[in-house]
Amino acid sequence: MTALPDAPPAVAPPRPPDRPPGPRSRGPRLVRTALAYACLLAVALLVLVPFAWMVSSSLKRNNEVLTVPIEWIPREFRWSNFTEIWDRIPMLTYLGNSAFLSVAVTVLQVLTGSFAAYGFSKVRFPGRDALFLAYIATIAVPWQAYMVPQYIMMQRAELTDTYWSIILLQAFGAFGVFLMRQYYLSIPDDLCEAARIDGLSEYGIYWRIMLPLSKPALASLALLTFVNTWNDYMGPFIYLTSNELWTVQLGLRSFVGQYDAEYAMIMTGAVLSVLPILVVFLFGQRYFIRGIATSGLKG
Repeated sequence: MTALPDAPPAVAPPRPPDRPPGPRSRGPRLVRTALAYACLLAVALLVLVPFAWMVSSSLKRNNEVLTVPIEWIPREFRWSNFTEIWDRIPMLTYLGNSAFLSVAVTVLQVLTGSFAAYGFSKVRFPGRDALFLAYIATIAVPWQAYMVPQYIMMQRAELTDTYWSIILLQAFGAFGVFLMRQYYLSIPDDLCEAARIDGLSEYGIYWRIMLPLSKPALASLALLTFVNTWNDYMGPFIYLTSNELWTVQLGLRSFVGQYDAEYAMIMTGAVLSVLPILVVFLFGQRYFIRGIATSGLKG
């Protein structure tokens, strides 16, 4: 008997192309999208209204700031307010002091936070997780609970009325360690193991592998630390007594106390104090959003 030839394999019929959504299914989706964007726009406007009023008031006369109804567009733009305030108070000194403290605290916070986070995430040692939980638990303790002991320590160390008191107290925070550790956990451990096999030390792994891969998280931590230090009022108010050491927040508060009726000048100073933060955020927003989005991938 002759063998029958093998039957050709069955060919599945071609799949019909997916039909585009019809008008009935497309309508509700467009409505939901429009409502979502409308809600986001309304929330954004609510957030921006105080800033718009602040900028508008900084370009008015004092008697035009509190008019009812509010005049969002000044009758006459008084750009001279932004030059006059430099003669009223040493604004340049205050801005320079705030910039120095913010940059110093930010650099130290990024270095210490990222280095400690590497140890808590990629180095195995006894009691690592328990020590990390105990360290992170300090975030839940309100600052007012240990404010007085901290001041006594700084006073006995003769660091009050110096920048060192602010730098030493704010440059080592648990939040930075927590943020960086969450990002480090998203980096595979195989990279570190391969580097150890090749003979790279832990310091080399941290500097050559972990830091280059964690630029978004570093940018997020730097931006949050810079903004928090720049806007801090209680810390400089407690530890800095000399006028030449005051930050912009203390300088504006002193200006309000002396010229409490000059609302236009007060708003001008507020605008000048916000501009550096705005510039920093505009330059780092791409890394900031990416770092916040990826820092919580693993717990």
